[in-house]
Formats: sequence, structure tokens, C-alpha cells
Amino acid sequence: MDYKKAGVDIEAGYKAVELMKEHVKKTMRPEVMGGLGGFAGAFSLAGIKEMENPVLLSGTDGCGTKVKLAIVMDKHDTIGIDAVAMCVNDVACSGGEPLFFLDYIACGKNYPEKIATIVKGVAEGCLQSGAALVGGETAEHPGMMPEEDYDLAGFAVGVVDAKDIITGENICAGDTLIGIASSGVHSNGFSLVRKVFDITKEGLSTYYDELGTTLGEALLAPTKIYVKTMKSIKEAGVTVKGCSHITGGGFQENIPRMLPEGAHAVIKKDSYPVLPIFKLLQEKGGIAEDMMYNTYNMGLGMVLAIDPADVDKTMEAIKAAGETPYIVGHVEAGEKGVTLC
Repeated sequence: MDYKKAGVDIEAGYKAVELMKEHVKKTMRPEVMGGLGGFAGAFSLAGIKEMENPVLLSGTDGCGTKVKLAIVMDKHDTIGIDAVAMCVNDVACSGGEPLFFLDYIACGKNYPEKIATIVKGVAEGCLQSGAALVGGETAEHPGMMPEEDYDLAGFAVGVVDAKDIITGENICAGDTLIGIASSGVHSNGFSLVRKVFDITKEGLSTYYDELGTTLGEALLAPTKIYVKTMKSIKEAGVTVKGCSHITGGGFQENIPRMLPEGAHAVIKKDSYPVLPIFKLLQEKGGIAEDMMYNTYNMGLGMVLAIDPADVDKTMEAIKAAGETPYIVGHVEAGEKGVTLC
């Protein structure tokens, strides 16, 4: 008996690391010390000395059961973008710059080429956010997971000067709410998605005119990464008062998280186009509208609270970063929460 007969192939692990190195190398920043393969990822903080009061930010998350779609479609090159996005967007919500990222892949069996393809997506997400991929772990779990299955999660660390942290504490009545378009379902609510649609190779290969693509391609569209957009807004001289990353819990849970007591957000549902994938999901599943807005981003990946005087500059900065903004509502005095009308 040996480890390989017990279900863990050490040699496959070595091969996977070799295959992923070319992708990881692309994400390196000058602050990274050493190479891939050490016991810990080393990252110099010398570059943040110019900040008055540097504060480290961190975020950890996964892709949820969206991974199941990648497995069924045997398409693994974008799910890593989702893992990065879910972490670095949270860091950006606080006004921070992501510095580095680590991933964790649990699999039933280590197929080196598949693992390397997953990490290729992680590296792409890191490139989009400017974070270095400084390490990770691939763990085989024979007997716990089917051989073809895997799960993916990650952890990001960023930094922000204390004076630039976005806390929401200064949000007040009269502030404007700006939404930034999402790419689709992103990485939340897929347990409900999988109840509504036929999650088979055939079902996901079905073409829908209203989507302009197959169901699988629409659902697997990677989560938008808004780091460079937030940086563009800051460089335009705009102070973002509050920022909400619309993830699990949709509008009802996430927008109040950026609000101080005594501030109430009002979102106009007709102020931006709801993406076709959400309309199809609601129709096919017979899902109540309230549940849709309480589960999904409905086409807005982020919502910002901005002083009305800064609206034009903010809209232009978002467009300059290649994203699509909408004025979606305002803040008024009242009980902390959100109204959709």
C-alpha cells in the first residue's frame, strides 16, 4: 500500500504546479519575494510606507455551486476569475488596492491539466485586479469527493490609507446612488439556478434567442472585477461615500450594509436594464420579483453613494474604466434599509 493507491497522487501534484507556473508568473508584482513553491508567500510592504496610516484589508470567498456548471460543461478557464472577483471586489468596496491573492482547490482527483486551467483563470482574475498570485493549495480528497468534482475558494489581502477607507458613515439624505453593470449572475444564487434549469451538458448547450448565446455561456460568464473602476473614480478626485458589492442576498441585504443609521436607500427598478438572464430565470422558475432582488444582482454588480456634485465625474470615470454606469436612485432620511420602486 502507498499514498497513490490510497487515492492521492503526489506526482500529479508536482505536474500541476509545473503547468500552472507560467500563468502565476504573469501576476507577479515587484513586491513579491521569492518564487512559487515556498512554504509561505512573501510580499514586501516597503511600498506602502508613503501612506500616512496604512490599513490592511482582507477578503475570502468562493464561487459557490457555480463550480458545478464548470464541471458539467468541462470548462474550467474562467471559474478562477470568479474566485478572485468575489474577494477583491470586497476589498475595493472599502477603497483598498488588492496586493496579493491565494487560492485553494479541493478535488476528488488531481488532473494536472484541469488544475492548471483553473489556476489560469485565477491568474487572469489577478491580472484584472492587479493582485499577485503568491501561493495556493491543491488538495486531493479521495473518498470525500467524486473524482471529477472540485471546489475553489480564495483569499485576498489589500491595503488602504486610513483616510481613504470607504465606511458609509458620511452618507446622507440627497446623495445619489450609481449602479455599475454586472456581467450576469456573477457567483451567487446558483443553488436556485440549478433548481430552475436543466444542468446537464445538453441543457446548458441550449441556445436562447433572448440571451444571444447558450444558457451555459450566459450562466458561466465570469464575475466582473471592479478594482480598476474604483481606482479610476478615485483618480478622478471623487470621494466615494459608500460602496456595496451586490452578492448573495441581493439588494435587500447588501445595500443596507453601506448605510449609516438614519439613511434609507431608494432604488428605481426601471432606471437600468435588467439583464435577460434574470428575466429568463424568473420566468422559468416562477420566482417572485421580491425573491429575485433578494437573491441576485439583477444587473448591477456594485452600487455607490456619491455626493450629487460628483455625479458627472463619477459617471465619466466609470465609463473611462470600460464599465457601464447608471443613476439608479438616491438616499433619503429614514430607517436604515432599502426600498425598490
